Amino acid sequence: MAQKFFEKFLINLKKIIPRGVFNFFSPFYHKALAYVAAFFYGWPAEKMIVIGVTGTNGKSTTVTLVAEILEKAGFKVGSTSTVNFKVASKVWLNDTKMTMLGRFQLQKMLCQMVKADCHYAIIETSSQGISQFRHLGINYDIAVFTNLTPEHLEAHGGFENYKEAKGKLFKHLSRSPRKKINGKKIEKIIIANLDDKQAPYFLNFPVEQKIGYTLKEKKGEVSFNNLEIIKGEKINLTASGSRFEVKGEIFKINLLGQFNVYNALAALAVAYSQDIDFNIIKKTLSQVPGVPGRLEKIEQGQLFTIIVDYAPEPASLVKAYEVIKALPHRRIIHLLGSTGGGRDLSRRPILGRIAAQNADMVIVTNEDPYDDDPWEIINQVAKGAEKAGKILANNLFKILDRREAIKFALTLANEGDLVLLTGKGAEQAMVVKNNQKIPWDDRAVVKEELKKFSNQFNSKIKPNH
Repeated sequence: MAQKFFEKFLINLKKIIPRGVFNFFSPFYHKALAYVAAFFYGWPAEKMIVIGVTGTNGKSTTVTLVAEILEKAGFKVGSTSTVNFKVASKVWLNDTKMTMLGRFQLQKMLCQMVKADCHYAIIETSSQGISQFRHLGINYDIAVFTNLTPEHLEAHGGFENYKEAKGKLFKHLSRSPRKKINGKKIEKIIIANLDDKQAPYFLNFPVEQKIGYTLKEKKGEVSFNNLEIIKGEKINLTASGSRFEVKGEIFKINLLGQFNVYNALAALAVAYSQDIDFNIIKKTLSQVPGVPGRLEKIEQGQLFTIIVDYAPEPASLVKAYEVIKALPHRRIIHLLGSTGGGRDLSRRPILGRIAAQNADMVIVTNEDPYDDDPWEIINQVAKGAEKAGKILANNLFKILDRREAIKFALTLANEGDLVLLTGKGAEQAMVVKNNQKIPWDDRAVVKEELKKFSNQFNSKIKPNH
């Protein structure tokens, strides 16, 4: 009861205090909320090894791979990511529309992990969550930097502010007290992607151990006294997965694309820092089938390929196309939108342009408009596609209802085509006006519409299916 009282009290302050006054005291409010939440849930992060994964892209996949490896190594693991939540053996999809949970929710989740005897907690840690001090009250032990590309720039006020928001996690890590768990001193560790030019910034914070991972030659480019380098070599990318070598050992993953090799290297580096045997890492990585909503194939017996991917911003969409275009296909039919709520308005036409440059047919539809006019978002995305050469009502279409848009995409598809749906991935809700969440899952909708096709369009479904 006391927990709920204080939680409601602090949250209601925002409604009671005049906006101008609240904005002035906002940092204190957010910090207080974080520490009060940690206090009421008994400072659960002090009882586990906590791993924070941050960056623009690859966070959820890295979290998933790290969790799988640690679990196969015999540890109980908890994790939170954009894709799902995990508390020991219990796993469920993230239905909150939040990458990083609010302070009380997050501390409650960490508390549940402690009660489930988890030894590790892995937290996908977002820049917006850090800016709102949700990371405070959490004693991180390992911080992982995946990469940094322009994203959330309007929310942060520019790229440097965005980078510095991420940097606060590493500063927090380096300044937090060292834990003792089961009599063993837990070192602070930073792991960073050396092939990202921002890596030196994140590696510059003082900790006991620093590990960099790379696919490129590093000859004096990165100079840190205690930096260990894990290099992926002999990369082989195929339509069914990837293969690479580290320290003479061959690793195979079922995930597609070079960017997933980077994600695997990040997970490998975390496992290496925890003295996990390479044989366990190799076996685990080879067995992970995929991550929900990340280049996920939908197989219902149809004669064309369907892939659902998150890819909400330009850099991730470009990387997705590096994989998509290497897959067997006749035409590419791409369905996309863009998120509202004031999120990076500038990326809308860029997403449309990228889709137009790579796909044969482009369908622009609703995604998560929040309080923005969905048609305004659609028109801005479509404008980018038109400037790249697509012609409205010919190879460019605008459909407000996302289900109708998906149905139309499937209707257009013929044998050998590839239908790509981006922007939602495995998200479990669509957010509309007044922050109303409508239950939604692109993958489920695709399957429902394909089921209708099995009755109406038998020519699109394989026989005996």
